[in-house]
Amino acid sequence: MIVATAGHVDHGKTLLIKALTGVDTDRLPEEKARGLSIDLGFAYTPLAGGDILGFVDVPGHEKFIRNMLCGVAAVDFALLVVAADDGPMPQTEEHLAILDQLGIGQGAVALTKTDRADANRIRQVRDDIGALLDGTCLAGAPVFEASGLTGEGVPALRDHLEETARRIAARNTGGNFRLAIDRDFTVPGAGLVVTGSVFSGAAAVEDRLILSPQGVEVRVRGIHAQNQASETARAGQRCALNIAGTGLRNVDIHRGDWLVAEPAHAPTRRFDARVTVLPGEAGPLAHWTPVHLHLAASDVTARAAVLGAKEIAPGRSHLVQLVLDSPIGAVRGDRFILRDQSARRTVAGGHVVDIFPPARGRARPERLDYLAAMEASTPREALTSLLETMPGGIDPGPFATAWNLTPAEADALHKDVPMVTLGAPGAERAMSPGRWTDLREQTLGALANWHERNPESVGPDEATLRRSLPSAVPARLFRAVSARLIRDGDIAREGLSLRLPAHRPQLSDGEQALWERVRPVLEAGELRPPRIREVTEALSLELETVEAFFARAARLGLLLPVAPNRFYLPGPLLHLAEIAEALAAAAPDTGFDAKTFRDESGIGRNLTIEVLEFFDKCGFTRRYGDGRRIIRPAAEIFSAA
Repeated sequence: MIVATAGHVDHGKTLLIKALTGVDTDRLPEEKARGLSIDLGFAYTPLAGGDILGFVDVPGHEKFIRNMLCGVAAVDFALLVVAADDGPMPQTEEHLAILDQLGIGQGAVALTKTDRADANRIRQVRDDIGALLDGTCLAGAPVFEASGLTGEGVPALRDHLEETARRIAARNTGGNFRLAIDRDFTVPGAGLVVTGSVFSGAAAVEDRLILSPQGVEVRVRGIHAQNQASETARAGQRCALNIAGTGLRNVDIHRGDWLVAEPAHAPTRRFDARVTVLPGEAGPLAHWTPVHLHLAASDVTARAAVLGAKEIAPGRSHLVQLVLDSPIGAVRGDRFILRDQSARRTVAGGHVVDIFPPARGRARPERLDYLAAMEASTPREALTSLLETMPGGIDPGPFATAWNLTPAEADALHKDVPMVTLGAPGAERAMSPGRWTDLREQTLGALANWHERNPESVGPDEATLRRSLPSAVPARLFRAVSARLIRDGDIAREGLSLRLPAHRPQLSDGEQALWERVRPVLEAGELRPPRIREVTEALSLELETVEAFFARAARLGLLLPVAPNRFYLPGPLLHLAEIAEALAAAAPDTGFDAKTFRDESGIGRNLTIEVLEFFDKCGFTRRYGDGRRIIRPAAEIFSAA
């Protein structure tokens, strides 16, 4: 169990920890000289049975509230310290409000400096404490009278802490490993060490982790958990990890960074959350208010965009998108504190709902429905609700990341919740079986109607078929739908056209005879088919005759109109698409450019431009500056028939 102190400056927190553990947590020379805690202090004491009770001593002065927030972010138990001579003070109230917003439900009150107050004063302060705790997470918490100076009452408090530690169940180690870094230093002979609280999961010596948000891979060389050497670090512990990695030479580590398992590395500059404004605030939290965000060990400036409203009244909660000035790590359920722009007072608290919000349309009804589902208490409930309510389906990858599910946990959830997954790995869309059945029937029905209206055509292209559906379907989703229907044999692809398997329009006898003359000329051109005029000259045909026939052949899927005067057979165009895929795979960061494609294909500059623009038009590639990236597999768009 990890215990964090809280309370006003000079109320005896550090002295009380020393009386409980024998450890002076003031480690900085300035703290020793001033008799004032500035940064976090740590102490540990063994329990019967081999467990360790850990203490985080936080500074009480208002100037160091950011350090206090870092110390209480992931503790099991709060020890609110109130001096008998002073009674509750401003920082007592603010610290209690922070504990309340962070949802720390286990706690006790230490009424210190009892050697400085008489019985009447102690009784009065007890009454004040009861009134202060009423309606908070510590309402009804036991109050222990103790003096860190004389030791009076300390044994009873220690007994209560040890008994509570025995009763508290070990933290669930599910989810990906996440350690919030609050310190880093170098140990001679060992190297770099980072310390912090483990929020979730477990890690072991020799594991590979990611320093986030920098994205640097590191290896765990050694672990100290709860101040003892260990082979593992797990949720609920304070740990020190000795790490090594070649990329560490070029990065700076800061308080607020994370050490995480690879699937949990998803730094974000914005997230959606539910925020509750403190009841004691003088005014509402207005839309786009600048704030200081404290999440785990991080402290970043941000803007609070209230979703669907202009403000949040004191004591009320509402959905907010927090737009950050620096990237941080977060997952669904992480709790945080908001302080005002000058970082002088706490104004609100909240919890993360989704870490993949849109930059635009953040308050649209469909988005608010998504967030309502994400506020469910379990990932199973959330996923079930999303599959039923999101007409466009959901991306299961970001969902698993937002909920901090390990790959094994995500696989188990997908097997447990009835769902249909479409699309290639990394670009999946998931939906309910009912929604899939509806989309399948809509698509097949629209294709049958097309064939009835256009019996001479092989079928529409994908974009045309999507637009003919009775209800709007996003392009990304429909690409996955058509790919699944092709894979299942429900529809077939001819060039860029889609058709039902039973629909096979035929050339007339005259057209077939002309096709037998034209095809060898095009085949001889291989990757550089002749232009229409060159075909007419080679076969001594009229230009109008060939143009009309090529248009008809394109409708039948026999030819692909790369340019108005240039048509390709499907096979050679598929080969060019495969060349593009190979070039893109060799340059995943920058994509391939026209010059590289020209040189690899050997088709010349002008034809290269025509082919690449055709690839863009049919949704195979997308241009980014001078480069292009593949946005969909060639096999899903082009057939070799």
